[in-house]
Amino acid sequence: MIDVTALGELLIDFTPAGRSQQGNPLFEQNPGGAPANVLAAVTRLGKKAALISAVGSDQFGRALTEVIEGLGIDPSGIQVKEDAFTTLAFVHLNAAGDRSFSFARKPGADQCIETDAIDHALIDRCRIFHFGSVSLSAEPACSTTLDAARYAFEHGKLVSYDPNWRPALWNSTEQGIAGMKLGLPYTNILKLSEEELELLSGTADPEEGTKKLFCGAMKLIVVTLGPRGCFYRCGGQTGAYPTYQTTVIDTTGAGDTFWGALLCRLLDQPSCLEGDSQALADALDFANAAGSLCAAGRGAIPSIPTNEQIAALRFQSPLFLKKKPRQKTFRLF
Repeated sequence: MIDVTALGELLIDFTPAGRSQQGNPLFEQNPGGAPANVLAAVTRLGKKAALISAVGSDQFGRALTEVIEGLGIDPSGIQVKEDAFTTLAFVHLNAAGDRSFSFARKPGADQCIETDAIDHALIDRCRIFHFGSVSLSAEPACSTTLDAARYAFEHGKLVSYDPNWRPALWNSTEQGIAGMKLGLPYTNILKLSEEELELLSGTADPEEGTKKLFCGAMKLIVVTLGPRGCFYRCGGQTGAYPTYQTTVIDTTGAGDTFWGALLCRLLDQPSCLEGDSQALADALDFANAAGSLCAAGRGAIPSIPTNEQIAALRFQSPLFLKKKPRQKTFRLF
C-alpha cells in the first residue's frame, strides 16, 4: 500500500541566498513543487508516498528525480520529457519572510503530464490522493489532473486538494478562479490560504467562506492563517487553533509541510473526519507545529521537520487544548 499518492509539479525553487561580493542577489537551488513538498513531509514523518509528475531530460530533472528517490518517495510515476525543460521557480522574499514567485515555464515539463503515461496502480494502491491547482493552469496537465482526481474519487480514495494560487500562471484572476474551482467536485479535504478562501468563496470570513464551499463529498476544510494558526470546518464543527512562535526565515513550503503533517495524522486517526473533535484538534496542533518549524528554516524540503522535532516543540511550548471545547464554534481571532 501507498499512504499518499500526489500528482503535480516537481520543479526547482531558486531561493534567495544573500548577495555576492559585487552586491548581486544570489539564489540557491532547492527541490520544490507543492505536491512534492507535501510528499516529502509525508515520508519524513514515516509514511509511504508516490509522485506522478514530469521533468525535463536535463540536469535539473535528473537532480530532482534523485532527490525524490532519496526522500523515499516512489519515483516510478515521474515522466521524463525530451521536448520540455524542467520548470524553474524563482522565490522572492519580503522583510517578513513571505514569498512571491516568478516562473520559467513556457512550457515547463510539469505542464506536459500526460494521462496515457500514468500508472493508475499508483492511485489504486494509495489511501489518500492529493493534487493541486498549478497543474490545472495548462494543458495537457489540466485534463490529466482532473482525470486522475475523478478516478481516485470514484474509486473511494480520500481526495485532498490544494488550490495553490499562483497569479503568474494564469492569464487573469477570473481565469485562475475558474480553473481552481475545477478540482472542487472531486475533493474530500480542502486546504486554503486566506487569499484562496476569498477568491473561491467571495468572502474573507472563514466561517462564512468555508460554509459556502462545504458541499458534496467534502469532509474537512482547513484555512491556514500564517502566524495565527488555522481555521477548520468539519461537518457542523468549526474552530481555530493557534500556532507556535518561531523566528520566520522562509515561509516557502510551510503550508505544504503543514498539510503533509495533517494528512499523516488523518491516516493514523481516521476519527478526525468522523466528528472526533479531540482527535482533530490534536492533528491540527501537530500540523501547526510542523509548519512553524519549516518556516524557521531556509528552503522547502530541507526545512521539513521530523516527528522528534515536532514532538520537542509541542512539549516545550504546549498549545494543544486538552479539553474538548463545549461550543460548536470557537474563534481565536
